[in-house]
Amino acid sequence: MPLTKEPEPPDRDVSGPDLTSGARDAGRRSHRPWSARRIPAALVASAILVAAVAALVDVIAVRAGRPAAAWRRHLADELATRTVDDVWMLTGAAVAAAVGVWLIILALTPGLRHWLPQRSPADCPRLRACLDRDGAAGVLRDAAMRVPGVGAARIRVGRHRIKAHADVRFRDPRQVKDDLTTVLDEERDRLALARPARIVVRVRPRTD
Repeated sequence: MPLTKEPEPPDRDVSGPDLTSGARDAGRRSHRPWSARRIPAALVASAILVAAVAALVDVIAVRAGRPAAAWRRHLADELATRTVDDVWMLTGAAVAAAVGVWLIILALTPGLRHWLPQRSPADCPRLRACLDRDGAAGVLRDAAMRVPGVGAARIRVGRHRIKAHADVRFRDPRQVKDDLTTVLDEERDRLALARPARIVVRVRPRTD
């Protein structure tokens, strides 16, 4: 039986998706991941648990023939005798309303404001990635320090703006500002942010 050579499989590209090429522009914008809200949830759950356990223990004691707890009798008397426009009633209502608004805001917002979502590539729409603001600022700062004439650079990355402050040791400050703006624009594009922030560059000459 003659031996036949199997055709070689076509070359496969094992490299990951390139977020800095055209696939980035065609990809779908990703959103910031939602926070677990563990601390607010734990605080609210603990307060509800303590109040529920205290009320349940007192109800069981009353059912067993014992008098109601002093705190429950005092609370019932206060609620029965105080008017609606009493300062303590208004204060309690304001605190309860503030806590309710706080919980609603936590429920409707994703949180994790320190993370910047990156753009998903077109061939991997389910891929989600985020970049820490401090990490993005460090990358941009390293790029700024490679610009000739920049002696020191401070980068602050926000949701809508990237503020860059640079000290110019030599060269014309206007040329340094133009070069710095170009370099930061290119480096920001390499970060593949879902919402690229506007770059604001400020320079000042330093001779000391």
